[in-house]
Amino acid sequence: MRFAFLLIPQFSMMSFAAAIEPLRAANRLAGRSLFQWELLSRDGAAVAASNGIVVAADLPLAKLRSADVVLACMGLEPLQCHADRVLHNQLRLLAARGARLGGISTAPFLLAEAGLLERKRCTVHWEYAERFRQRYPAIALVEELFVIDGQICTCSGGTAAMDMVLDFIRQDTSADLAASVAEQFIHPRIRAQGDPQRMGLRARYPTVSARLLRIIAQMEAAVLAGAPRLAEIAARNGVSLRHMERLFRLELNASPRTFYVKLRLDRSRVLLATTSASIFEVAMETGFKSASHFSHTYKRVFGVAPRQERTRASGNAIDRT
Repeated sequence: MRFAFLLIPQFSMMSFAAAIEPLRAANRLAGRSLFQWELLSRDGAAVAASNGIVVAADLPLAKLRSADVVLACMGLEPLQCHADRVLHNQLRLLAARGARLGGISTAPFLLAEAGLLERKRCTVHWEYAERFRQRYPAIALVEELFVIDGQICTCSGGTAAMDMVLDFIRQDTSADLAASVAEQFIHPRIRAQGDPQRMGLRARYPTVSARLLRIIAQMEAAVLAGAPRLAEIAARNGVSLRHMERLFRLELNASPRTFYVKLRLDRSRVLLATTSASIFEVAMETGFKSASHFSHTYKRVFGVAPRQERTRASGNAIDRT
């Protein structure tokens, strides 16, 4: 099985390593070359990852003769190749030749721009899901670890790339070899493509009661739905505001208001970094009564104003995916 990794400048080193290392380990454990791979770039030149490490490419994408799987690896700038028609045509040509095309982390944006995700289910890193939906409303996006839909595979990035490649290994060789490779990387459970990207609430709040966990779940859902008032959330859970206050103080040593505002601010931070929504639009979407109130609260909690946050995010060289 022949893999080709297309490295886009500022790609996620974590995702790339999680995808390529299982292939190396599978060859080692099998005692023979089951998998081969080449590293590609747009022009054949070396490519810098988002952490600054430079990786040499074997050849330019245009000179790739054949591959069973071509995986594009990207990072923090999902639209940097949106106008690269030559690159899009090369990807479409590979798909026409029968190669499986994949996108890791934010690379599903590249596949979408190339027209390869029409009538396909796909996924992308959760931080960029809202931006993806806004730009491609007709594409069926799901927030799962990875999705294999016919000839197209997409992956949310990070360690999910390992789960996707382990699935390739299982399909192409055996479940036993895939499990052995997972054990080499202290990866105790091979996650399925339908698994969620984010950690469950119980894992994040292991000591809270079932009732408070339901309230927190309602709060998180509310943040995505326009952030209704706390009184509405309390009513939905059959408790008074005073009782909800006692639960939060007793179990989390925080007030419901402080907890809820932090959830809304975390959501706004993602929107600032990954969408083109205005400061006012972000404020309204996350339940603040005005842009000035939002900016004041944001700066008090994070130490920078929303506009500075957006500038910092666009120039940030730290890999978050």
